[in-house]
This record gives sequence, C-alpha cells and structure tokens, in this order.
Amino acid sequence: MILVITLAIVLGTMAGALAASLRQRAARHSMAEWAVGGRRFGVLIFWFLNAGEIYTTFAVLGISGFAWAYGAPAYLAFTSVSLSAAIGYWLMPRIWDAGRRHNLVTQADFFAQHYRATWLGVVVGVAGIVALIVYVQIQIVALSLIVRMTLGPEVSPLASALIAAAVMLAFVVFAGLRSAAFAAGVKDVLMLLVVAGLCVTVASKVGAASMLDVYRLAQDSFPGIGRFPGLQPEAGLSSVWLMTSALNVALGNWILPHLFQLCFSAGSENTIRRNAIWQPIYSLSYFFIILLGFAALLAGTQPEGGDTNAVLLQFVADRYPAWAVGVFAGTACLLALVPGSVLLLTAGSIFSRNVVLPLRPGTSDRALLALSRAAMLVFAGIAVWLTLGGSRSLVEIGLSAYAAIGMLAPGVYFAFLWPRAHAAGVFAGIVAGYAALTLPQATALWNALLPHWEHGLIAMAVNAAVAAAVCLIVPTRRPAAA
Repeated sequence: MILVITLAIVLGTMAGALAASLRQRAARHSMAEWAVGGRRFGVLIFWFLNAGEIYTTFAVLGISGFAWAYGAPAYLAFTSVSLSAAIGYWLMPRIWDAGRRHNLVTQADFFAQHYRATWLGVVVGVAGIVALIVYVQIQIVALSLIVRMTLGPEVSPLASALIAAAVMLAFVVFAGLRSAAFAAGVKDVLMLLVVAGLCVTVASKVGAASMLDVYRLAQDSFPGIGRFPGLQPEAGLSSVWLMTSALNVALGNWILPHLFQLCFSAGSENTIRRNAIWQPIYSLSYFFIILLGFAALLAGTQPEGGDTNAVLLQFVADRYPAWAVGVFAGTACLLALVPGSVLLLTAGSIFSRNVVLPLRPGTSDRALLALSRAAMLVFAGIAVWLTLGGSRSLVEIGLSAYAAIGMLAPGVYFAFLWPRAHAAGVFAGIVAGYAALTLPQATALWNALLPHWEHGLIAMAVNAAVAAAVCLIVPTRRPAAA
C-alpha cells in the first residue's frame, strides 16, 4: 500500500507537470523557455516555485531531524527565511531588471555582462555549478531514504541513490522550469495538508494533551532542549552560531544560481515584491516541523544508524497506518524532486551557456539545450557519489552549500551598490574567500579568534574586503550598469 500510494502521487504529479509543459511547445526548443519559463511567470506560479525552494526536504526532513538531535538550534529555520525575504525584497527586483534588459538566462551571464568579462562568467559559472551539486546532494539523500522506506531496506544505498537521481533527471529533462512550477504547487498544497494532519494527531501518539503540550513534555523530559546551546553543548551550536548562520544564509540565499535564475522568470517587478512580502509566512510552518522533531524524540524514535535525516520518516512509519505513510512518502518525494530538478536544470544551463558557449561561440540554441540536458547526467552522477561518501545531516550539507555560494555574494552586491567594482577585484575576492573557507589553517584561525561563528560568513567578509581593496588599488574603467 505504501508503494502504490507513493507511486500514485509522484507519477500523477509528474504527468500533470509534463502536460503543463508540453502545452508550451517552445519549451522543447527554446533555451529561454526551458530555463526561465519564458520570463512571464505570474504571482501564483512564481509564489509556488519560489516557496518550493523554501519548503524542501531541507526544511521538513532536515529541520525536524535537527530538532530531534539538537533541540533549539533548529530555530535557525525561523530566522533565515524571514531575513532572506527582507533582503530579497530589495535585491530580487534588481536582478530581474538586469535580466530583462540584457536578456540574461543564468547568474554567470549577469557577471559576464555587468563586469564586461566573459572569463569572469566562466569562473562564476564553475563556482555556481559546484555549489548546486552540493545542494542536489541534499535532495538525493532525502529521496534515496524514501526509496528505501517504500521498496524495503534490502535496496542498497547505491541503488536507492541511483533511482532517486534517475527519477529527478527524467522529470526535468523533458519539461523544464514550467513543469517544476506546476509540481511545486501540487507539492506545497500536499505538504501543508500532511504536516497539518500529522500535527493534529501527533499529541495522541506521544501521550500529550495538545500540540503545545508536546513542547512542555519535551522540556520536562529533556531539560535545555528549548534554549541554546541545545541538547549537545559540545557541538558549539550557540546563539552566536544561530545569528551568524542565519545572516550567512540570508545574504547567500538569492545568490544561489537557481534562485538567481528564478528571478529572471518573473513576469514583472510587482510579482517579485508581492512574493517577498508574503514569503515569511512560510517560516511559520517551522513551528510544526520542529514540533514533529520533538515528538519523535518523546516517542523514542531511533532511525537506522542514528541518521537524523530519517527521523521523521521513521517516526511516521512507526506510529501511523500504511496509507498515511504512503501519503507522507509520496509528498516527501515531491519535496526532493521539485527543487532537485530546478537545481539540475540551472547547473545544466550554466554549463552550456557559460562554459561551453565562450569556447564555441557559434553553438546554436538547440545544441546548447542538448548540452544542458547531457551535462545534468554528469552532475547528478557526482551528487550520487557525494551522497555515498558521507553521512552528514541535511542541515549541515545545506550550510556548506550556502558557505560555498556566499563567495559570489560580494560580486552581486557590489554590482548594485558600488560602481567602482570591477572584474579583477571581484575575482581576487572570490579566490581569497575560498581560501578563507577551505584552508585548514584558516579554519583553525577562525575557531580560535571567533569561536562558534559560521565560517561561511567570515569567508564572505574576507572576500568583500579583498575585493574592495583590489578595486580601490587597481584602476579600471567603470563597467556598464546592470
């Protein structure tokens, strides 16, 4: 029953998404239609696609598991979403305007056009692809867990990861961003209903009188769960970590290439601003997601191998009937499928337009589209390899992706705030930022000087300082305004 219901939800959504895309014949032949939806998404479609990047497996499986393992540090979800929306209200319309005026498709297009440096577009494109692959890893980790839950533990981790990647690729290769927008709407509605249903019934599953009583029982049973540093003080997840991590996520959120590209898909500036105003409402859902994590802790849920990513899946499987498990599993599949598809689509677009096209300027639009789809196979394979190589929580993987993409943030903000910024300075900042983020010596220094600080935020500050210094020292002509 679990397998049948899961397949019905996933295949039904995929069929509807493909049908919605095929109504737009240009989606099969136009890079702009496939990658940015023809630049005409209205408020409703843009809302679901944008919100779909918030309500993912990172949010539902990752945050609930983080609450189960650490307690209060899961509150990171509340702060980061609201801060991201506030920054997006100012930043997204500027990105959209630059894309409309210069017919941009990818984030790397923006860097190459604004700073008049094709080579910088290549550098940014490669950096963006790396960050996207790390983010795809989140979706494949979650989707492979659901595959094993529905097909049985006898399915190996490799087989489940390959199945997850294959389903994700099949979804995006033949449709594009428009199909992802349709599926995002279905996924959001289903997930809200599922989370609401779980929260209404969860108190009876753990011996509590009400939803709020679950929080009281958790505090009584696990003192310190509701305040920092949470259940594992040795992990260093203090209030300083919360503030610096939330700020790093907020500053880097719209720099993620797929969200940058999403801005280009909006039909108007008003569409973007209205979404930014209402987007923080989604952060309220984390109250219920954290509630489910605490309930799993009270229920004594123990996922296989202590895997925090599987906590909510295990809790539902242990405490609910098969039909409910099937509905949850099918909806959770969509949580991974939709954002994962958009991530792969974006990575493929960047590869063809910003890595291949500069080397082969005469490549046709149809050939670029084919290259984008082929590249996604490689990127999905790398993400599968990363999935098998580690067992970090979804939240930890997500913060790594934000730290990596944050190295492009100063170049974006300087483009809109400081006319003196130029390509050489931005590139110097990127190099310095990655050194500050990845070198073991730098990591040891930050741990000694700024304990509990998010290293991605420190590296972003180093990046910005070096970029600004080089731009001041090295003269160059003023770039065209974006």
